[in-house]
Amino acid sequence: MLLYLLAHALGAKIRIDDLRRIPDWSESALELEAKITASAERYRFMERAIVVGRGLNYANAFEFALKMMETCYVVAERFSSADFLHGPIAMVDRSFPMFLFAPSGVTWEGTRDMLERLAALKAETLIFTDASNTAALELNPRAVVIPTKLSRRSIHPQELFTPIPYIIPAQIFAASLAEWKGIDPDQPRTLSKVTRTL
Repeated sequence: MLLYLLAHALGAKIRIDDLRRIPDWSESALELEAKITASAERYRFMERAIVVGRGLNYANAFEFALKMMETCYVVAERFSSADFLHGPIAMVDRSFPMFLFAPSGVTWEGTRDMLERLAALKAETLIFTDASNTAALELNPRAVVIPTKLSRRSIHPQELFTPIPYIIPAQIFAASLAEWKGIDPDQPRTLSKVTRTL
């Protein structure tokens, strides 16, 4: 959020009204907790997974994979969709768990192509998107969908503003998955809260 504000202050084409909507979109994401917890049960025996994001949501792929590794002990690799299609897709087979951040916008075309390839491989795919990306929902109905109804009307986030509201359900998913696995997500084994640097 600070970086958005800094970009705005430096003259980027970021409207302050869009920034003011991020807390509302984030609140909408938090309202999905019960649904996300129920969805996470399906993955309780998962030991490995891949998380894919593109553009600004590439950072979300790293964050979500990290959360699954440290709280669920799932070996989670993270890739951009472009990098993933140039080799790592070879490890995907039937029921391989894949998680994708799928906003509409400039990165959607590449994400759509990837979802089509994963469907052909019969991968186990869950996407994080919002209600504006109806094409994603038609292509991959297993989804965590952030509602975008704000103030009695739908205001969909531009892709630029999706990272914050999209990572919230992913973090809830990781915490819920840990609990389904019988792990306390607040007390990961061998993890130190203090990092020493020299």
